[in-house]
Amino acid sequence: MGPHPAVAAIRLAVRRVLHDVLVAHSAASSCSPSAASSPSTRSAPAPRGSAPRDDAPLVLAACSGGADSMALASALAFEAPRAGLRAGGVTVDHGLQEGSDVRAAEVADRMRALGLAPVEAIAVSVGRGGGPEAAARDARYAALDAAAERHGATAVLLGHTRDDQAETVLLGLARGSGTRSLSGMAWVSGADGRYRRPFLQLDRHTVREACLAQSLPVWDDPHNVDPSYTRSRVRHEALPILEKALGKGVVEALARTAQLSRDDADALDAWAARAEADVMTTAPAAAGGAQAVHLDTVGLHGLPTAVRRRVLRRAAIAAGAPAGSLFARHIEEVDRLITGWRGQRAINLPGRVEVRREGGRLVIRQG
Repeated sequence: MGPHPAVAAIRLAVRRVLHDVLVAHSAASSCSPSAASSPSTRSAPAPRGSAPRDDAPLVLAACSGGADSMALASALAFEAPRAGLRAGGVTVDHGLQEGSDVRAAEVADRMRALGLAPVEAIAVSVGRGGGPEAAARDARYAALDAAAERHGATAVLLGHTRDDQAETVLLGLARGSGTRSLSGMAWVSGADGRYRRPFLQLDRHTVREACLAQSLPVWDDPHNVDPSYTRSRVRHEALPILEKALGKGVVEALARTAQLSRDDADALDAWAARAEADVMTTAPAAAGGAQAVHLDTVGLHGLPTAVRRRVLRRAAIAAGAPAGSLFARHIEEVDRLITGWRGQRAINLPGRVEVRREGGRLVIRQG
């Protein structure tokens, strides 16, 4: 008799991602200079089902102790040895609730009980920049990046589900964001494709059911039902109202919108990168500052709006504007220096970046 259908679903999702991790790792290994000069030193993966080699690639599960991440940790612990991979886990203590350190230690123990090793509980200090949710996210990813580097992990798996994806798209819609924001969370993200999200096609009910079927203890974060957090209101108020008004299938439709938007955004970004090479030049940076960027206004004017504004955003970031503080309204103002030029004054962007038009050029520099 096979596993419970929900357990089978989470294991299959992780198995597919581990296959991709192995393929990417093999490709990277074969392209490395040391591997090319000494192919005999490369170790082959362990036969399927045998214990992983000590030098096998390591995959970490990011685990908060909630149902999504506990299901992820259990599936990784089951599938990784069968794929010849080592599997470990990381839990992050944000220090935002009383007893969070004790809970992090309990989550680490649960991961060890599943057979994951190495396992690490990391305490972080959450700042205030960008609001509490964004600050906690930044601190969490910084800790995960550091853990991956410390342990030499090939990949870090995240437990985001289709429901999380739908919430992300809805938040982007509410902000009036463009296609990149509406594309939600990527299957693969981070430096060198470090982060992988196996559960983006699974709903939250399935992963919770998988935990129940395996008798896995889970922790329900009270922040997830706290209406002071925007995502919590979307989850417990906005989405249920939409499903009541529009019928079931809203979550699936929003997740599908994310993928369609991502395909469009990827194509437009690639076009903008090619166009940038034709219209942009850079000048040496001043002491301690970012480089100055010069853009040809005639070349920019001939581009479609979506492509031109992408080039402008990339140029502003290259000149020192922080990406997280650069919004659509900023880029629209800069765009008017090209499409509605009538002698306007310079425009100030976040990060002390100034944009001014000088003849047939836009000059973007810091300070």
